[in-house]
Amino acid sequence: MARKTKKRQNLTQLSLMLIGIILISYISSFVFVRFDLTSEKRFTLSETTVNQLDTLKEEVYVQIYLDGENLSVGMKKMKSSIKELLDEFRVYAGNNISYEFINPSENNDKKIRFNTYKELYKKGLVPIESTEEDSEGKTSQKIVFPGAIVIHRGQEMAVNLLKSNLLSMKDPMYHADSEENLNKSIQALEYEFTNAITKLSKTKQPQIAFIEGHGELSEKALIDVSTALSEYYTVKRGAIGGRADVLSNFEAVIIAKPTKEFSKKDKFALDQYIMNGGKVVWLIDAIDVNMDSLRTNGETIAFARELNLTDQLFHYGVRVNPDLLQDMRYAPIRLVSDINNGKPQFKLFPWIYSPLITNSNKKHPITKYMNAIRMDYVSSIDTVGESPNIKKTILLKTSRLSHISRTPIKISLDIVRKNPNAAAFDKPAIPVAVLLEGEFESAFKNQNTRNLITDKAKVLKTSKPTKMVVVSDGDFLLFDNNTQQLFPGAKDFIVNTVNFLCDENGLMQLRSREFRLRLLDKEKIRTEKSFWQIINTVFPIIIIIIFGIILYLIRKRRYTNF
Repeated sequence: MARKTKKRQNLTQLSLMLIGIILISYISSFVFVRFDLTSEKRFTLSETTVNQLDTLKEEVYVQIYLDGENLSVGMKKMKSSIKELLDEFRVYAGNNISYEFINPSENNDKKIRFNTYKELYKKGLVPIESTEEDSEGKTSQKIVFPGAIVIHRGQEMAVNLLKSNLLSMKDPMYHADSEENLNKSIQALEYEFTNAITKLSKTKQPQIAFIEGHGELSEKALIDVSTALSEYYTVKRGAIGGRADVLSNFEAVIIAKPTKEFSKKDKFALDQYIMNGGKVVWLIDAIDVNMDSLRTNGETIAFARELNLTDQLFHYGVRVNPDLLQDMRYAPIRLVSDINNGKPQFKLFPWIYSPLITNSNKKHPITKYMNAIRMDYVSSIDTVGESPNIKKTILLKTSRLSHISRTPIKISLDIVRKNPNAAAFDKPAIPVAVLLEGEFESAFKNQNTRNLITDKAKVLKTSKPTKMVVVSDGDFLLFDNNTQQLFPGAKDFIVNTVNFLCDENGLMQLRSREFRLRLLDKEKIRTEKSFWQIINTVFPIIIIIIFGIILYLIRKRRYTNF
């Protein structure tokens, strides 16, 4: 009887356990829980990314051109990180995310392989030479396309995934597989893919505008920058014309190197645009340098440029000073060095009036991973005022060897023949770009604005929360005739700046994400190779021998005592 009762109890317990397991499985099918045990939460997607993936209605197909047996260790790490990220995307988007790794070099036919490279380059993917190092320290170079094509709704977008803070990937100091580049690239993966999906998913683009009417840079001069911005926005141009409400439909406006004074009505229109939450990028050249005179006569005088904006910017918390900076970290100027058969021969010379800005705010999403920016005849910027409602962030600074000259100042080409005295460059890290965030007071707060109003709109004295960026140069957006390139950092900076100012869903904050990629130290591997080989081969044998001896002694003592 007792045995039957015991058996019945066991069956009951087993049945209850099975029912419990079934219930837990059923309930868990409705509850989504994931645990990220990494210290830096590298497998946890941001809320911005999750929201974007949740709203996908159609498939996003990603082609990643990073595959093959000959990938370097660094590229394999990147491939693994991309796979982990896209697998995480699939957790939230399901079948609306699919991807494929492709080896662009898999065809043995050189002609077909070259055509594949050419097609990828046309689509916007940038190839690099990846360095592969064998166990003997010998290196070999291979062409790799560390990028992807994201396809959605019949549109496709190229995404280059490898970052660099140097001038270009042709720089002799550039190493595609360096730990720094891999770290930056892997940290930016979530932003790059989420950004591409967001752009392809947009049905309507917000509007931004380049302001005209004050001698600003022309549409032709800014064609590269406008093209880059048009991937995110509808880009327009136009004059304010003294109309206070003309800017109301734009998410942001860009004032790119004005050379003529602003009228009071135009200033008021900009002020009220800001008071209503509008965002402004001020690219202000405070110094007038006559380049024609410099090239023709070999010298010129740099004067302060009057734009009638100093009081307004001062009211918002910043001052662009009428001075001229020189920097020991400079970009070159292209000058005639000789005449050969009646034809001028050009050569690049050092030019301290063209600072090469690499000293950026490494933590801010605008300037993180920033490439170098060439500026010309740039001025210093001071932050002014102590309003607790305005946050001021320095974005760009000169190098640690800089100098400030007060204007007017004579600029002569003779300086290229002299070695600059480093001791005179005693002003380190001078600000040249500042971000202002918060609630601003109107620059017209205590003024009579009756004759400035063209309609019955209410004049605001305090702004809604908004942002603006002030840069003491506008030439950095131009194609550089000296080096025959638009410095890559220039385009990145203006696109990142406008994206940050207009970012309502927090996408730009993804650029601030950091985690460490733990790679093996190649130098240590080379120098300590023999030591660790001995440790891994001899040490286990020694442990086994010692363990055998101890076991033998224990058994001997046990049986001897017995």
